[in-house]
Amino acid sequence: MKKIFILSFVFVSLLFTSCKEEVKTEKKSETKKVKTSTKSTFVEQFADIKVLRYQIPQWDKLSLKQQKLVYYLTQAGLSGRDIMYDQNYRHNLTIRRALENVYTNYKGDKSSNDWKAFETYLKRIWFANGIHHHYANSKFKPAFSKEYFNTLLKETNTTLKGNAYEVIFNNKDAKKVNLDTKKGLILGSAVNFYGANVTAKDVDNFYGKLADKNDKTPVELGLNSQLVKENGVLKERVYKSGGLYGKAIDKIIFWLEKAKGVAENEKQAEAFATLIAYFKTGDLEKWNDYNVLWATNTEGDIDYILGFIEVYNDPKGYRGSYETIVEIKDFEMSKKMAIVAESAQWFEDNSSIMKAHKKANVVGVSYKTVNVAGEAGDSSPSTPIGVNLPNNNWIRVVHGSKSVSLGNIIEAYSNAGGSGRLKEFAFSDEEVEYELKYGGLADKLHTALHEVVGHASGRINDGIGQPKETMKNYASTLEEARADLVGLYFLPNEKLVEMGISPSAKGIGKAAFDGYIRNGMMTQLIRLNLGDDIEEAHMRNRQLVAAWAFEKGAKDKVIEKVKKDGKTYFVVRDYVKLKGLFGQLLREIQRIKSEGDYEAGKNLVENYGVKVDQELHKEILERNSKFKSAPYSGFVNPVLVAEKDKDGNITAVKVTQPNTFSDQMLDYAKRYTTLPNVN
Repeated sequence: MKKIFILSFVFVSLLFTSCKEEVKTEKKSETKKVKTSTKSTFVEQFADIKVLRYQIPQWDKLSLKQQKLVYYLTQAGLSGRDIMYDQNYRHNLTIRRALENVYTNYKGDKSSNDWKAFETYLKRIWFANGIHHHYANSKFKPAFSKEYFNTLLKETNTTLKGNAYEVIFNNKDAKKVNLDTKKGLILGSAVNFYGANVTAKDVDNFYGKLADKNDKTPVELGLNSQLVKENGVLKERVYKSGGLYGKAIDKIIFWLEKAKGVAENEKQAEAFATLIAYFKTGDLEKWNDYNVLWATNTEGDIDYILGFIEVYNDPKGYRGSYETIVEIKDFEMSKKMAIVAESAQWFEDNSSIMKAHKKANVVGVSYKTVNVAGEAGDSSPSTPIGVNLPNNNWIRVVHGSKSVSLGNIIEAYSNAGGSGRLKEFAFSDEEVEYELKYGGLADKLHTALHEVVGHASGRINDGIGQPKETMKNYASTLEEARADLVGLYFLPNEKLVEMGISPSAKGIGKAAFDGYIRNGMMTQLIRLNLGDDIEEAHMRNRQLVAAWAFEKGAKDKVIEKVKKDGKTYFVVRDYVKLKGLFGQLLREIQRIKSEGDYEAGKNLVENYGVKVDQELHKEILERNSKFKSAPYSGFVNPVLVAEKDKDGNITAVKVTQPNTFSDQMLDYAKRYTTLPNVN
């Protein structure tokens, strides 16, 4: 999945259209509770996490049949929730369930610092779907001792032993996803996509024999399986009914069958049937068939994302993480933004990429704003704000793709925003002024261009193969950089003003360029511990683009590094030349992708996207320390309650809200436990 994520620390520059008061929250793990009836966005804050809630607008305008469809799809998604934990790390389910048993049964002192540290540790696991940080990929370090933990286990009659116990406190499996080839992409990663002793070379050899570069309709090899060695022989354990994760998948199938019975149209019903067949068999050809049906069905008000989709968590870029998003069309906003999709060919024709790498006919790009009704797996609690699917390049070229902006998620973020950090890291009052006036819309337009035009643009030369085969562990970073650059290149264009979606080419361009450079060079660093390299693909992408432009424009001082009152700033001095630099980098990254130039792609990422200026990083962390709002945000989901008559028929579906994050997580553990501890 191609995703756009919100960066809550980038203040107003991401989506916030006005200056809003900073969210004041409790320190440590105390919870600021919100009554179920309220529409307040904020739920609670702990560690580096802020938990929010979102509403489902115009729910009552859906027919009962549509409400049933949404309900069945959310139940299908939540039925696979355990899969994400197990994919992230082999001991996650064992650890989570042991800690949940302690949490619900401990009768001792819950006002002590030790208990609060335990509570925070469990909440971090819930938020990250495991014991590794959802963004930084590093293992959480508990702030309680082994002795205290042993007391909790004993007093609650909880069993946790062996590696699942020891890994909480030791230094093993420290990174969920490691992208440093020197440490071994797979052997250095704790993610549970590969069996013991499987190496990156094993993966290359295994799929190298299966891949056919001349196949015009290839499957996404390895997407729905775990690769293991049995008696020295490599073998795929396929995710399917009767296979790996079969018990959870059977529950998903159960709810999809119900969804098929209330489908909005025949094509949607056919897509459900094909998705069910895929889950039953694990056949990737059926996954292709399903994606063609899904991508070409743009009718109806209800849509969804469900399956093993995103490959960011696999250091080799093959295996899809389980996730689901259930969507309801936002009619007004979708109509406004449809013009971007309708003009996709104009953007392709006027792009800075080489003519040989342009698509002669951009097919079937649809864009709409939707409201989320439920999420699970890799999309929850941390959620994207924009999505573009399917991922398979040939399907996108031949049949098109769908791009969506998650409107109510964006709205919830906006309501929780603040402007304090903007004033800290922006160089001038003018920069702040442009951000406050244009920043929110600039980011919405960048999201639209990134998803609709960026991911849909460009072509791969015949016989080159898929990017995950040619770019390997750099594929995700380069693709996100390419899509970002498409958006940046066109944001200052008068064409957007002519289309009626931009009020000012200068204003939108200035706000977008200032914000992107500020973020890529400085503010995103608050997510890292001092001394760390950048490993997450989106963060690498942003620094790559910003640092490359800074270096290449140094002679002309396109971007100037300035010291003022002892503080560092990166100031854009020439917006026209910066646009030109963005165009040059876009052209080069598209060439790299089109020609499969691995060495050039590797050099771009390693030289510009990985290493951090430690002196600057220390300064940024010190400047940020005065702000108490957490740098990462995520959501509890609304709870859909099916009301039934005496015969068990659904008569209504009501929307309620959980009071706390813990309430929802414990409820999910009770209702959606579908897998054993070890799979």
